[in-house]
Amino acid sequence: MNGLQNLIELITLLFGIFFGLMAFYQFVKNDIKHFFDLKTSELNKESSAALLPLRLQAHERLIVFIERINPANLLVRLHQPAIELSALQSLILNEIKAEYQHNISQQLYVDSTSWNVVRKLKDDTIAMINNVVQGLPENSTGVDLSKKVLQHMSTIEENPYELTINILKKDIHALF
Repeated sequence: MNGLQNLIELITLLFGIFFGLMAFYQFVKNDIKHFFDLKTSELNKESSAALLPLRLQAHERLIVFIERINPANLLVRLHQPAIELSALQSLILNEIKAEYQHNISQQLYVDSTSWNVVRKLKDDTIAMINNVVQGLPENSTGVDLSKKVLQHMSTIEENPYELTINILKKDIHALF
């Protein structure tokens, strides 16, 4: 009987401790939650502050990338007297791909929609160069390619390079 009574007292004591701990938890749970919310908020502010320079730098680099693959700038930079059509095409495509590979990590710091627009602009630029080359006669030169690309660009109502830069600028302004 003594063993049964000790067991009952032990169970009663355990229930008392359990309900006491539950009451204590109910009493302090809002304070605990508030403490962890403040810590999370502080960490978010610190990480945002640390990421801001990286995000601004990524936008800057992508704007430079867009300017560098803009045919008006690209053709002037890569111009060589008496260059053959296929050589200029290859030079242009290699330059675009190298610039893109150099900036591919910037997608970590920009909005995914903006990154997709930048990537599409790169793909469209490559496609435009290839399409112009296909439309030229076989005996064409690099100068003919340059003229045709610039003529094509002048017929476009809204410059896609400027539109993409404006999208990136809007992203930058959204950071502040």
